[in-house]
Amino acid sequence: MDTELNSLEHRAAVHAALGEPARLRIVDLLALGDRSPAELQAELGMASNLLSHHLRTLQDAGLVSRHRSEADRRRSYVTLERGGMAGLLAAATVAAPRVLFVCYANSARSQLAEALWKRASTVPSASAGPHPADGIAPGARDVAARHGLDLGGSHPEMLVERVRPDDLIIAVCDRAHEELPASVRLHWSVPDPVAVGTAAAFEAAFSQIAERVQGLSARITAA
Repeated sequence: MDTELNSLEHRAAVHAALGEPARLRIVDLLALGDRSPAELQAELGMASNLLSHHLRTLQDAGLVSRHRSEADRRRSYVTLERGGMAGLLAAATVAAPRVLFVCYANSARSQLAEALWKRASTVPSASAGPHPADGIAPGARDVAARHGLDLGGSHPEMLVERVRPDDLIIAVCDRAHEELPASVRLHWSVPDPVAVGTAAAFEAAFSQIAERVQGLSARITAA
């Protein structure tokens, strides 16, 4: 009975949090990627104190979380907690001829995202970075192999040489997102496993990216 009551209370809190158009709009925006409060404020045309109120309400309901940027510690990003949103997200789709995953060095997160996307979607994908490393991080190859993905002969690519004007760009790291010029792109704020260097860090990054790919791939159609 206690479990049932807790479930009812949680569901009531979720519905209450989403029963305001502005908060529902915030959730829709976060469904595709993470946003900073400033980005949300610009998108919504909302005063910062009102946005803070809405974000606190969503956070208290367990629908969003906030964390500091790995690049500019003055920034923070808001992430949708998908576990609390099952069956509640809008079913809108986006058309794109290709998905381009970008991270700073194109040595781990973006490579994993590209490989996972190819397994989940028929929409073509690629990856690149503004500062490509000399090779793919061994930890990325290891975690890919543990999950049945072969990164094969992949190697880091220079972003300016790979990007196309009509790509749907997804930055999978804070450094790339904050360095690139303002443009239409999505942002997945995934912690850098290379900086930590442990198998657990690569597993955590892989799990986050796999969840994001699974959620987004159903909403992207070929242009």
